[in-house]
Amino acid sequence: MLQYAVVTHGDRPDLHDQLPDAFREVWPEFIFHDAVASEYIARVDEHFAFFGILIVDEGQVIAGGWGVPLAWDGTIDNLPSGYDAALVQAVEGCETDVTPNTLSLMAIAVRSTRQGEGLSARVIEALAERAASRGLSRIIAPIRPTLKVSYPLATMDDFSQWTRVDGLHLDPWIRTHQRMGASILATAPASMTIVGTVAEWESWAQMAFPQSGSYIVPGALDVVVIDREQDHGIYVEPNLWMQHK
Repeated sequence: MLQYAVVTHGDRPDLHDQLPDAFREVWPEFIFHDAVASEYIARVDEHFAFFGILIVDEGQVIAGGWGVPLAWDGTIDNLPSGYDAALVQAVEGCETDVTPNTLSLMAIAVRSTRQGEGLSARVIEALAERAASRGLSRIIAPIRPTLKVSYPLATMDDFSQWTRVDGLHLDPWIRTHQRMGASILATAPASMTIVGTVAEWESWAQMAFPQSGSYIVPGALDVVVIDREQDHGIYVEPNLWMQHK
């Protein structure tokens, strides 16, 4: 197995400028305009640098990921409602001295030129090792299934049940987690909410919205609802909660 350097953001501040490119090339632009993430991300960097890792090959960031520690009692009902809620719960829990027992994997990305090398699994392994070293006994993730962009009109409840003849999921990102021992816990129908003006959405999506209505937007897992009269567009992203052993 090939070995790469696994470092934290703090270990290699000289690589910080590579991070936006590494993540932006694999995710749609609108994902980077989540108001909750914008409000809390600086505090994530301050509190949870230990759980932000980079995989480096010859001075280049080829993959990375980060997670946040939070308190979860192991029940479905006690799960955060999604990505945004997990972010808020982790940060505010840290600032009010709530003892965490769970790591929520928040984002993992691999450069497009290095996909297919098992790097996403290596990121998960590295974060799991860090979770264990801090006494966190559970690992969960509000994942963004890769193939859901091809089925934006399907509900996440339905999509979560689409399996192959071998019993694994149709979606390759879900399968990556399953092969590492993870299982599906629940859907997160309102994991992240992104709001913008019509002009902002036209810029993010690189398409026109000539009238009010629901639109299928490249990279979106559900429709984007545009209201031209109110100069308003909203996208509510569904995710899928999974738990690693």
